[in-house]
Amino acid sequence: MAVADPVTVGVLSLHTSKETKAILNAVEALGHETEWLRAENTSISIDGGTVVLEPDVDVIANRMLLSNTEQPAEELGLANTFAQLLPMLNEPASVLTAMHKLSTATTLAANDVQVPDVTLALHSDKLNAVRDRYGEEAVYKTAIGTHGGGTWKVGPDDPVNAKVGNRYAFLQELIDRDDERHRDIRVYVVGGEVISAMYRYAPDNDWRTNVALGGSVENATEDLPEEAREMARRAADSTGLDYAGVDLVESDDGWFVLEVNPTAGFKGLYEATGISPAPMIAELAIEAAGGEVDTDRVDELSAVLDDSQPTARPPQTIQDNSERSIIGYTEEVVLSGTSGSKSVLSKSDTGATRTSIDTSLAADIGAGPIKSITRVRSGSSKTTKSRPVVDVVVGVGGNQHTVTASVEDRSHMDYPVILGRDILGNYQVDVSRRADADMEDMPEEEEE
Repeated sequence: MAVADPVTVGVLSLHTSKETKAILNAVEALGHETEWLRAENTSISIDGGTVVLEPDVDVIANRMLLSNTEQPAEELGLANTFAQLLPMLNEPASVLTAMHKLSTATTLAANDVQVPDVTLALHSDKLNAVRDRYGEEAVYKTAIGTHGGGTWKVGPDDPVNAKVGNRYAFLQELIDRDDERHRDIRVYVVGGEVISAMYRYAPDNDWRTNVALGGSVENATEDLPEEAREMARRAADSTGLDYAGVDLVESDDGWFVLEVNPTAGFKGLYEATGISPAPMIAELAIEAAGGEVDTDRVDELSAVLDDSQPTARPPQTIQDNSERSIIGYTEEVVLSGTSGSKSVLSKSDTGATRTSIDTSLAADIGAGPIKSITRVRSGSSKTTKSRPVVDVVVGVGGNQHTVTASVEDRSHMDYPVILGRDILGNYQVDVSRRADADMEDMPEEEEE
């Protein structure tokens, strides 16, 4: 549909996702123009005192994923540069508040939004000294994390560190309902209005509800009490976000806000509710640039999650593999658990489904607790072995990955860590590149 004075909406997203594509497609379906701001086509110049951003846009929807990068300040600074020039939805200052979970919690508490009790200490002794405040089970989280990564349950005797890897961590009160399957509610807020909501249930053998970890979802839009709706709206408003996924949990003491996510995914929400937030975000961006929108068309578009290839995608990005970083046959990686971090050599094994770590290494860093037992087949025989699996944070090439790794005795092998496809799927593997040029390889196992 053509409009009299179309505006150009830029979506700032250096990655490829359903959400980015859906927002771009919604803008076009509403009769306006789009640009996808990413590495292949974006630059900023100062020429004779004049600042020029290319491509030229009227407003920017910020979809930068910062929580799973090694140095989020780099990309946050880039977004902040653009925000000096143009209106931006989810301004960098608000994203900074929301991406850091302690910053989120303190902001919400200061605005009378109920959050669980938390403690972040800059020294491990101080953090362990307050462990008794949090009862038999507590939540231990990295201050910056995503998709449930960097989140553990810890008992009263489990030591915790002030940092997991290079990120500060904190203790949080566990909010749960007795004798009921663990769930929370993700409420999506756009422009101060609740768009939809879903229950998120933890998968078997886990307590985290994240869809990325296998959690199931169910429509909660009609069931959502007004108290919870108002809390979600206030959480988004307090953090200054134009659009956000607000995670709530209910206890005998009422509702609590767990997190406020500035780049919450659409997939699980659409699966549960049949509503896509993309047209509402597109509408908000268009109106921020002075454009007009047919609200009936917005409602119509919200019934479909259109994540087809947008016309705004730069031609150089047709092959996704070109966007992936290169990883070597062997790499130096940093493994982090609840007790500490350790830098070790790893081997890339594209035949292995799951990452595998040495038993002693798992104990040293506090990987765990054990989630389940998996059956693994040896590459040199038809027999299978049982191995425990645990959650561990793996730092590879400047990125953080939280994976469920199998644990085995690798003391007789050259490498204490085997990187499986759960991590290697994010990279291109160059077998000629290795961190240890002189070591010989030994046969390794692979999962069934």
